[in-house]
Amino acid sequence: MIKYFRYAGLAVVFAWFFGGGVTHFTNADFFVAIVPPWWPWPLFAVYVSGVFEILLALLILWPKVRPLAGWGLIVLTLAVTPANVHMWLHPEQFPDVSETALSIRLVIQVFLLALIWWSTRLPQVQTTEQARPSDPV
Repeated sequence: MIKYFRYAGLAVVFAWFFGGGVTHFTNADFFVAIVPPWWPWPLFAVYVSGVFEILLALLILWPKVRPLAGWGLIVLTLAVTPANVHMWLHPEQFPDVSETALSIRLVIQVFLLALIWWSTRLPQVQTTEQARPSDPV
């Protein structure tokens, strides 16, 4: 049963990053606007992060590299955190987004990190000792 929850988690992670990655190219102006002003080459950063979001989303579909792709998504999510914090600290620059939504976005990011970790790690293999009940002493 847990296997199906893990697949559901993978589906959410895949959709989040694949869809988000595509959006980096179809709505680049939005993403450029949220890049903190101290970051050089914002458009380049948006395109590179979009490529990695798409690539890593596709790689989690391949079980052999899923754990490594998961760690890549965790690193990528942490790398873009400054943009989310920038939005949260400067809500006046983003009048189309409520302050509540900006706060919720940071909370969702924590849950997303946990979901990436949980859904992309290899399932533990039971040994024969774990699979059979212990003998009474």
